[in-house]
Amino acid sequence: MNLIYKKERVVSSAFIDSSVKLGIAQAVLLVQDNLTECFDMLGCDGVTYLDLNVFWVFTKMRIRFIERPAWRETVRAESFPVCNAGFRTNVNTAVYRGDKPVLLANQEACVLDKDKHRPVKLTGLPFPKDGFPPAVFEEPFERFAVPEESWTEVFTHVIRSQNIDMSGHMNNNEYIKTALDVFPNDFLLAHEPLELEVHFLGESREGQTLSVCRADLNGALGSYVKIAESGRPVFEMKIVFAEWTSRAAPYGAMKGAV
Repeated sequence: MNLIYKKERVVSSAFIDSSVKLGIAQAVLLVQDNLTECFDMLGCDGVTYLDLNVFWVFTKMRIRFIERPAWRETVRAESFPVCNAGFRTNVNTAVYRGDKPVLLANQEACVLDKDKHRPVKLTGLPFPKDGFPPAVFEEPFERFAVPEESWTEVFTHVIRSQNIDMSGHMNNNEYIKTALDVFPNDFLLAHEPLELEVHFLGESREGQTLSVCRADLNGALGSYVKIAESGRPVFEMKIVFAEWTSRAAPYGAMKGAV
């Protein structure tokens, strides 16, 4: 079986930020969409697994931004699992403009029993067991060692209904959007993302209050964000920026603007 799912995707208005380019959180959503459709092609998507009383849990993601495509550009996204490690898999996604990669991503995932919340072996489920394509993103995930005294609470966030996914918990992409809110929009316009790594550590539900903290250990261009609920860490993120030589181009100067 060909394990690589390929699809052309348009960077629509739903996938851009105020720079009129593919947004950081929106890039995660694009990768997630392509992965979900890949799993549908392979017969191991989340809906199929719910019927088997199990569900996917994505524990880590790392993205390398090479060049963010602009509004209305068409790119090709390719997603595929690169291993079956028994209780865990890694899924790579590459996004191309023509033959040139503009974004590379790696996601780590496992499957839990819906009732017991215990790990379930992938080898006993409909999931590929061999024939995996070579990885396009092989750098290991990091361990975020941030001294406790380095954290500063930036704001708190109450989880509302629109933050919730079909599992009844806060959606993974909502964590990323909330974490990015520690940066003012002017900063995001003036800095280009290079690397993003996120770790999903726990679940949180509607009505709970999240504490969103930031730590800058490597200067202004490298930051960590931690989200906790009642002192319980549920999410952590590292993001590295490259400073632009000038401010973002005005809207009318962007490719495809009318």
